Amino acid sequence: MDFTEIILTVQNRHADTAADVACMAARGGIYVEDYSHLEQEARDIAHIDLIDEELLQKDRTHTKIHLYISPEDNPAETVSYLRERLTAASIPYEMTESVCRNEDWENNWKAYFKPMPVGEKLLIHPVWVDDYDADGRTVLHIEPGVSFGTGTHETTRLCLQTIEKHMEGCRTFLDVGCGSGILSVAALLLGAESAEAVDIDPLAVKMAKLNGELNGFTEPRYTVLEGNLTDKVSGTFDIVAANIVADAILLLSKDIKQFLNPGALYITSGIIDLREAEILETFDRLGFEVLERYEEGGWLCFVTRAN
Repeated sequence: MDFTEIILTVQNRHADTAADVACMAARGGIYVEDYSHLEQEARDIAHIDLIDEELLQKDRTHTKIHLYISPEDNPAETVSYLRERLTAASIPYEMTESVCRNEDWENNWKAYFKPMPVGEKLLIHPVWVDDYDADGRTVLHIEPGVSFGTGTHETTRLCLQTIEKHMEGCRTFLDVGCGSGILSVAALLLGAESAEAVDIDPLAVKMAKLNGELNGFTEPRYTVLEGNLTDKVSGTFDIVAANIVADAILLLSKDIKQFLNPGALYITSGIIDLREAEILETFDRLGFEVLERYEEGGWLCFVTRAN
């Protein structure tokens, strides 16, 4: 089984906090490479005075944190998690990824992505799995490609579960930062009359359209746009959902009211717990009432309504 090695490089003063974040992401543990006290540790621990010249040349000002991620733990989701947590903690970092590769690495992770029930009604079905039992659930067929949004990450599950609870009476749905399109396709399967999805990444737009087609949804019922947040969006909606990072939600929230029908819900996910106070202050200042709050694995999802 191939593993992805992720190496985080941070200034020594941030090493402890960065290591704590890394431990949350790596089930198998981490390896910390820190030479800041090389001479003292050589004497106190190894009981030697002569140190190899190669070690003496190591950077003493930065710490490297190594994580090893198996395919079943979805390395792409881990990278997304690390970037968000470290940025929220105001820790400057460099990140590199490498793979103990064989020629089939890009598809190996698929062996670990199985049909997965989410909420009370949905079953997320990877299209490459032929044998599965829906057990009465509504099946959402998905080919994520390299786009974020398989249902395996806490933020996506939280958002799907929350959307499901509020679909009664929802005719129109907007998915901002749609990634694979999983939220908007789920909304259509759960009863929305129409859905619109938007992403700045052309590849995500392509995959969202494909996933719509896999589930029987095309224009005009399902429209996917390439744009930055809502710059290409028109009309108003009964539910607007955004499973994106906290900084993008802060920007989006400033102008989202113009896209909300009276009484509409604004559902946001992808927010780490370190940013909760900032997000709540912004909601309050912009006139959004927080109706519900959900949390899983340090990630938050809010249901709000404009006052």
